[in-house]
Amino acid sequence: MKVIIAEKPSVARDIAAIVGASNRKDGYLEGNGYCVAWAFGHLVGLAMPQDYGITGFQAENLPILPSEFKLLPRQVKDGKEYKPDPGTMKQLKVIRELFNKCERIVVATDAGREGELIFRYIYSYLECNKPFDRLWISSLTDQAIRKGLENLRPGKEYDNLYGSAKARSQADWIVGINASQALSISAGHGVWSLGRVQTPTLAMICSRYLENKEFKPQTYFQFRLHTAKDEIQFAVISTERYNTKQDADTILERIRSSESVRIVNMETKQGRQEPTLLYDLTTLQKEANSRHGFSADKTLSVAQSLYEAKLISYPRTGSRYISDDVFAEIPALISMLSNHSSFGNYAKTLSEASLNRRSVNDKKVTDHHALIITENTPKDISADQCIIYDMIAARLLEAFSGKCTKENTNVSLDAAGVPFSVKGSVVLIPGWRAVLNAPDDEKGEDDVSTLPFLSNGDVLPINGTDLLEKQTNPRPLHTESSLLSSMETCGKDLTDEAEREAIKESGIGTPATRASIIETLFSREYIIREKKSLVPTNKGLVVYLAVRDKKIADIGMTGEWESALNEIASGEMNADTFHRGIAVYAAQITTELLGSKIEGGNTKESCPCPKCKNGQIVFYPKVAKCNNEDCGLTVFRNKSGKDLTDGQLKDLLTKGKTGIIKGFKSKKNKFFDAAIAFDEAYKTVFEFPPRNKKRK
Repeated sequence: MKVIIAEKPSVARDIAAIVGASNRKDGYLEGNGYCVAWAFGHLVGLAMPQDYGITGFQAENLPILPSEFKLLPRQVKDGKEYKPDPGTMKQLKVIRELFNKCERIVVATDAGREGELIFRYIYSYLECNKPFDRLWISSLTDQAIRKGLENLRPGKEYDNLYGSAKARSQADWIVGINASQALSISAGHGVWSLGRVQTPTLAMICSRYLENKEFKPQTYFQFRLHTAKDEIQFAVISTERYNTKQDADTILERIRSSESVRIVNMETKQGRQEPTLLYDLTTLQKEANSRHGFSADKTLSVAQSLYEAKLISYPRTGSRYISDDVFAEIPALISMLSNHSSFGNYAKTLSEASLNRRSVNDKKVTDHHALIITENTPKDISADQCIIYDMIAARLLEAFSGKCTKENTNVSLDAAGVPFSVKGSVVLIPGWRAVLNAPDDEKGEDDVSTLPFLSNGDVLPINGTDLLEKQTNPRPLHTESSLLSSMETCGKDLTDEAEREAIKESGIGTPATRASIIETLFSREYIIREKKSLVPTNKGLVVYLAVRDKKIADIGMTGEWESALNEIASGEMNADTFHRGIAVYAAQITTELLGSKIEGGNTKESCPCPKCKNGQIVFYPKVAKCNNEDCGLTVFRNKSGKDLTDGQLKDLLTKGKTGIIKGFKSKKNKFFDAAIAFDEAYKTVFEFPPRNKKRK
């Protein structure tokens, strides 16, 4: 008998259908010489400090560096303690029994670093020594599963991948545990969370936020001049900036008195723009955020559901290329899209002989190729699934289309000794841009679409002038799209696609983990969303200000660790070398953080917690919350349509109730006045003022 172990039940059912295991048992499917079982993600993980006999936060215990890491089943919180999850224990028992009875194991967890870790941790925890093979597939279509089962690879071939996954897991444990405990000890109260990738990511958000808020705009002036030729009107912009209105007004009068503008130089060139590459996960997440407002986590979740529905290839990919053997399938996929309601007519125009091969490169395909659709046609999918599917399908058409050919014109002009310029661009052959009629992202704010036929020396009339008062602008706050770009390029602001591709191997996090890192910052209450922007909370800024000059926040160093993990996966680096480096790093950051200061746990208002007496109540924009996680007293500011001020919150927390507050609104939209008070369980209640009795 062979045991196949998948990452989740839905994938196990798909594989079981192929191998003929149709007999349903408790925790697995059986039949035709196979038992197909499943995990529920990470069933087994690294033990916590208390499992090594280390309890409480004490400086003398740091850094905590286990000589040998222990594995334990997934834990759940039970009061103040963590205990093994009953569902996990039940499934591990099923897997143990199957492993003991089988002759060989087929590993069918997700074909990537984390999927490998999920299986290997289960295998190690159960102390299994049965031989195993690897099912490595990039989609869950029946054809892909059959082909993968016919071409199973020896499990030993993926030992380096496991080494990389294990090194990542242990590094995150060492850095996260030691850094978090060190900062908590330094703060003197509360529990603070830091992480190997989490903290540099927070640093990028906070540094951009502070840079934006502290930016002092500078006013400057430019001129816009209106002219025309052959009845085609257009505007040109002065190339120089003027710092005072007085200087600008003087020069503007000179321009107006000249009455004409002369063309000094004109250049017209044809340019060809290559189609954009296929999506990897990060690029899909960035564009889904920019175009549709999807969070990175939502995009991954929707893409994963499409993968499990057999409609797209493996989503957690870091490659934007496909191999030659996959390219052979592209004509059939394009033909399938000829029935698509939005770009079906375009798909019919693509011929197999003229397909662009820019996205085809065997050497640049990593664990998985770029995101593409499968041969299955979507039916009854949700609106969100439709958006992501259509993005991937449209990108497939764009990637294999011809270049976009444009005619670009640059014109330099002179009016009364003041230089002006204008750019024009005309699309001659839309090529790949015709799929979605994509706007020209290279076009500047003041560029025009069409210009008349112009020649050097032409003298044109001045039909009007405008004085433009402008201000310098700060870099915008991070959105999830821009943050993903910064994580991918280690904080370097790169706009060129080739440069981004070249540096992405040294980014922080991986395509598979970046969404969860951002979500962790939300769950820690370090950041919030304001429309599309990511804004640090008071708590997040406190952490950042405490660590911004420390190694734990060093984006470049985190990127170097990620490169090292890739080298372990490829066999270029020994995992022990990496581990020794992480141990040294942990000792350094522990020393740094133990000497840091957290000023009161906040930068605004705070007060002692009336419930636990140990923590500090920290005031945030929407809530006031105790920083003692065992207490967790939370007071929401908004009560019946009215936000409590810091002063009112302080009265409630220090005196047990506020004064009478006017203007609350009932469910029947009637206004009333009341005080806010705590009941015995520290829940907020209204206390109403006594009514005045009417005199007879």
